[in-house]
Parts: sequence; C-alpha cells; structure tokens
Amino acid sequence: MEPNLKETTLPISGMTCAACAMRIEKGLKKLDGVEDANVNLALERSKVVYDPQKTSSKQFQQKIEDLGYGISGEKEKLEITGMTCAACSARIEKGLNKLEGVIEATVNLPLESATVSYLPSQVSAADMIRKIEDLGYGARLKKGEGEQTAQLREKEIQNQLGKFLFSLILSLPLLWAMASHFSFTSFLYVPAMFMNPWVQLALATPVQFVIGKQFYSGAYKALKNKSANMDVLVALGTSAAYFYSLYLSIRSAVRGLHMPELYFETSAVLLTLIILGKWFEARAKGRSSDAIKKLMGLQAKTALVERDGSEVEVPLAEVIPGDLVYIKPGEKVPVDGEVVEGRSAVDESMLTGESVPVDKEAGDLLIGATINRNGFLKMKATKVGKDTALSQIIKVVEEAQGSKAPIQRLADRISGIFVPIVVGLAVLTFLIWFFGVSPGDFSESLEKLIAVLVIACPCALGLATPTSIMAGSGRAAEYGILFKGGEHLENTHRIDTVILDKTGTVTYGRPVVTDILPENGMEKEELLLLAGSAERNSEHPLAQAIVEAMKEKKLTALPSREFEALPGHGIKVHIQDRSVLIGNRKLMKEYGINPEKAFGKMKELEEQGKTVMLVGIEGGFAGMLAVADTVKETSKEAVGRLKEMHIDVWMITGDNDRTANAIARQVGIEHVIAGVLPEGKAEEVKNLQEKGKKIAMVGDGINDAPALALADIGMAIGTGADVAMEAADITLIRGDLNSIADAIFMSRKTIRNIKQNLFWAFAYNAIGIPFAASGFLAPWLAGAAMAFSSVSVVLNALRLQRIKL
Repeated sequence: MEPNLKETTLPISGMTCAACAMRIEKGLKKLDGVEDANVNLALERSKVVYDPQKTSSKQFQQKIEDLGYGISGEKEKLEITGMTCAACSARIEKGLNKLEGVIEATVNLPLESATVSYLPSQVSAADMIRKIEDLGYGARLKKGEGEQTAQLREKEIQNQLGKFLFSLILSLPLLWAMASHFSFTSFLYVPAMFMNPWVQLALATPVQFVIGKQFYSGAYKALKNKSANMDVLVALGTSAAYFYSLYLSIRSAVRGLHMPELYFETSAVLLTLIILGKWFEARAKGRSSDAIKKLMGLQAKTALVERDGSEVEVPLAEVIPGDLVYIKPGEKVPVDGEVVEGRSAVDESMLTGESVPVDKEAGDLLIGATINRNGFLKMKATKVGKDTALSQIIKVVEEAQGSKAPIQRLADRISGIFVPIVVGLAVLTFLIWFFGVSPGDFSESLEKLIAVLVIACPCALGLATPTSIMAGSGRAAEYGILFKGGEHLENTHRIDTVILDKTGTVTYGRPVVTDILPENGMEKEELLLLAGSAERNSEHPLAQAIVEAMKEKKLTALPSREFEALPGHGIKVHIQDRSVLIGNRKLMKEYGINPEKAFGKMKELEEQGKTVMLVGIEGGFAGMLAVADTVKETSKEAVGRLKEMHIDVWMITGDNDRTANAIARQVGIEHVIAGVLPEGKAEEVKNLQEKGKKIAMVGDGINDAPALALADIGMAIGTGADVAMEAADITLIRGDLNSIADAIFMSRKTIRNIKQNLFWAFAYNAIGIPFAASGFLAPWLAGAAMAFSSVSVVLNALRLQRIKL
C-alpha cells in the first residue's frame, strides 16, 4: 500500500445477500480518493483503502446510508463537566461529529453526558476526550449511574448551595441599600455604611470574582473557541454593571463630585439569583434520573453461595455462572438462574408488573432482583453482572435517556446562534435608548442592555426535550415498557395501526386442554388419565397439553406399552391391557370406530378454533378432548383500549382462516390476515405502510423479527425470543397487551410535554427580550426570570414521573 494511502474497516448493517455487498462495494469504489473497497457479506465488514487527502470515513458513511444500509460502530459514553446551556452541548456535539471515525455523537445536557458511536480503527475514546477538552470542557469515561456518579451529583448540588449562601450574605446589604431608592420603601432604615460606595465595592467584589469565576471561565473558553454560551451573557451583563459602577465611584472620588447612582447591587444580586437557579436546576435534574436509581436499588448487594461445600456470603460482583446460590424466604434473588432445589412463590412484580407471586420449583427460571416470598430455594447462576435481565433493562433505559429525539433538532439549531443574536439585540437596545429614548443617558441605556443580556438564556431550550425524554422513558420503564431510544419514544405517538401476531402475543402461545367430553359411560377424569398416560411418550405440543392437564389434576400416569406414532393420524398404545387410540377421524375409521354422534359437537369446537382429538378404547368410541392455544385474559381489554385511542387493530397469523377468525372474534379484532408464512409478515407490514399507515408491529417470535424491523415501530413481547427483542424498538416486559396502549399513551404524553417545554422556552425569550428592551424589567428582575426559566422547564418535565398507567 502506498505511503499516502490509509486503510479502514467499516462494520455494515442491513445487508441480506451478495447483491447488497456488490452494490456497496461498487458505490464505495466510485468515491473520489478510494483506491480499493472489499465488502465481506459473512463478516458484515468492508475494508476500504483510500487517500485521506481526497475523502474520509464520513463520506463512506454517507454513501453507505444513501444506498440504504448503515454503519454499526462501537459505543462509548462520556461524562462531561463545564456545560452551562444548550449552546455548550450543541458545540461539543458538533465538535465530536467532526472527528474522523465518529459515526454519530449526541450530547445530553441534563445528564451531562455524551453517547458516541464510532469506528475504533479510526478514533479512540482518548481522542474524543481530548477534543472535548480542547473545546474548554472536562470529560472522562462514564461508568454508569453508580454510587460514585450519585455522589458527584450530590456534591455539585451542595457546592451550588454553598455558593448561593455565600453570595446571599454579601448581596443582602446591597439589596437593602437599593430598596431605599424607591419612594414606597422610604420607611426602611438603611445604615449609612451600606450607602458608602467603597463598602458596596467590598461586598460586590467577592461575588463578582469568586462566585462569578465560573461564568468568566466558561465565557473565556467559549470565546477562545470562537463560540458563545450563557456564560458570555452573564459575564457581559454583570461586568457591565460592576465596572461601570467602579468607574463612577473612582471618578466621583477623584473629582469630589456627588456620588451618582451605582449598580453594584445589580451585578451581585444577578449572580446570586443565577446561582440560586443553578442550585434548583441541579436538584431537579437529579430527580430526572430517578428511574435509573430505582432500578439499581432493586439489585441485591450480596449473595449466599456454595463454596467448597459451605455457605459463603460474597459481594454480588463475585458471583460467577455455575455458582450454586441459596435464597432464603424474604430475600432478593441476586442473579439470573435456574432452580435446582426447593419450592417457593416468587414476587416478579418488579419485572412483569404482575402482583401475584409465581410458584417456582426445580427447573424453573429465576430473575435477579425478584423476591423469594415463603420458601427456601437453591439455584444455579446462569447470568451475572451485565448479562442479567435487570442490567439489560438498566442499559436500555440509560441509552434511551441519553439519546436525542428528532424534535430537538430545531432547538439545537437555534441554540447554536442564540447568544450572538442576543448580544446584537442588547447592543441595539443600548443604542436606541442612548440616542433615541433617553439621549445621552448612559446609565439608563446600560441598564436596558444588562436586562436584555441576562433575561435571555438558551438553557430552557436545551433542557426542554432531554428532560422530558428522561422522565418519560424512565416512568415507562417502571411499568415494564422499554423504549430503546428517544426517537422511538417520539415516533410511537404517530402510530395509527397496530398489527398483532397471534401466537404468543394475543394468545399464550402454548396449547391447553379446554374441553373433556367422555362418551359411553366414561368419566372425565378416567378419559383424561387414559389419554394423558397414552400421550406421555409423544413430543407433539398437543400431546404435551394433555399430559400437563393430567398433572394439574394430580393424576398419576398409568404404565403403557407398545407406543406407536401414526403420522397424520395419531397414536396407538396399550394401557393396562387396553388398546387406546387417540387421533383424528381417519384413525377412528381405520380401526372401525364410528364417532358420528360426536360430529356435531366436534364441528362446533373446531369453529371456535380448537383442535379436537378423538379417543377410542378397545374398539369403541370413548370421547374426545379439545385443545387450543388460549387467549390471554387481558387481550380483549387491550384491543378495546386501542380502539378507544382511534387505532386500527389487525391480527396476523400463519393459522388457517377458521382458527384465526375464531380468536379474533374473542378479542374484538375485525381485520385478520391468516395463512401468512413467516417471511410474508414483513410483506404485509409493507403493504399497509404503502397505504399511508403508521404501523406498530407486535410480536414475540423469531419469525416476527423481519416484520418488527420493517414496521415504523416494532414492539417485542418481553417473554418472547431474544432476537425479536433485539429487532424491536420497544420491549414490553410484562407480556400484557395493555402495555401497547400504555406505550402509545406514554409517548403521546411525553411529546405533549416536550411541545409545552419548547413553546414556553421560545415564548419566554420572545416575550422577555422585548420586555427587557422596552425598560419594563429591572436587571435584577430579568436575572431572576432567567434563572428560573430552566427550572420551570425541568419541573414541567418531572410531571411525567407522576403519570399512572
């Protein structure tokens, strides 16, 4: 390879066949500067040799996306310090996205973090941190919402409180002195000392340069990097008031003039109110991640494991797969695993939302953080650490809270140019007052300039969307609804059509015996016992349903012999010297058994979507059993809720029309697509999309994955296959179809909340700036309004945490 050329590896997603690989390869080779490109379909990778002077990985990424595919890189989370407003987060995001090898970077202001998707072959976490530091901020690798992070946040809250109290003590005398200037406060006694300009200077200076240091530092870093943020506005506004007052004081003292009106209290009170707002904001932002804290609080801290034949209590981090773990009554299950000994009822409400404890015995699965209610259990650990179900849930919620919704783009664009525009408006305000409204009155004009500078703040714009996304996705997670990103939380509110897979979604996905109809003097229990004993050696799902029904009745299977499976017909077996046949009409006819008198009832059961098995004993008809995949108790209610929300509900299944329509009638679904092969489900989704429908596909199986991926929103039932959950945008942990309506409702509420926040953030500045420029707001009142604007946005977002589903 020539010295000026460079090689990179691009991970590509979305390829399905060799034609895709060839198309991408051909497209990349057409780019100017690309010497060679080789796409490996099996590895989903592309090696590209190129001249970095002529092209870049950004152009490769754009080309691949234009062709309809994607680049899937590694992900890194960074903690960022020093951000004060949306202009800061937009600036960092822009800087990271310019780095060669960065696929996408999103910066979350309230979480003070960045999520970066990147190509490790081209850029590293260290490069990202250096870039952020070059922009004037601090950064480090994020270790999750752990105890250390919580401590740092608490420390920041206490730090802001300390600054506020220090500033308040020094500012109160200045505020007291200012109050004496108003006619309606003439009754107030103000010590002469407070009116002394040098005392005012002594009080205002620590506030200006100790408390205000963070704003000067932030402004310097921003301007150094040819940018501007909230710190620039605060530093300009307070400095103008402070230094103008200092100038007047020195001039009056030198010339022996009467002391004019000073503005030391304006700068000091402004900074005090802004710091107070920062304290409130820090507290409110801390509450927005309460969902993560609650989820982490569910984890056990230690586990009782078997080591060298004895019980040892170890920290949770020391549990390894294969460990035998003891769980006593009332204790939390520490990790995911399988019961090997004992029997108990386990409270899984934290995971499923189901308040009734679930009976567990040997062979059953246990999920970490669930609670063992009343019996002793010994389990074998299968998933520990980041692989447990709870850890995966926390990961999904963190990623959703750190992502950016499309609705935020407008606010980001405005934030990037907001501060320069405000500075321009402030200067224009000064000129209008100095040359027009109050000709030659520098003090009056300066006061209006300061008011405009401090009333405007891009913080509210930056906080409007992410705080709502954090609160909304966190609250949804508490109800078992996991949005995998802010874009999915936003897009869900547009859904107008829901397609439900039948098996495992509308129904339980496992057949059960629904009817036992004996004939010729046979008792129900005897018929079930004989059928269950006969089917014990069969692996057919319908046979297993009969065996399970026998076990539920606590019937002990009878010994059997000469078991014979008859494909397409049924089975033949001997039970206690009696010949038993179980199967369809063909089987009965072949052995000379006439069940004709049962045909009427049989047809009725089959029209209900049930599978009927006939039983013959010793050459005579003994009765029949009906087996069906039963509908979930909540399915009908869930379909009704969706209809009330003006959402069309469809059901799709590979079953025949008769079975499908029988199930649909039970739950109130009018639109049914039956007899669809697994690969045809995605095609049906596409057909409805072409008619202008916004589709949410809900499924639980591997064969649902393509349809879930193609739909506008894919919802996977959490009790289903991992691949379905991987392909979906939303995971419904509870397996209850009511979660579909809950997810759409939560999305609508969140989007409404975001729009409220954005409206008030825009309206606040649209009204506040002209108000301040017109002279209706004193600078300290403008500062108070600015300080509390972002707090009000965060508090409005936190209302989402009180929503009941």
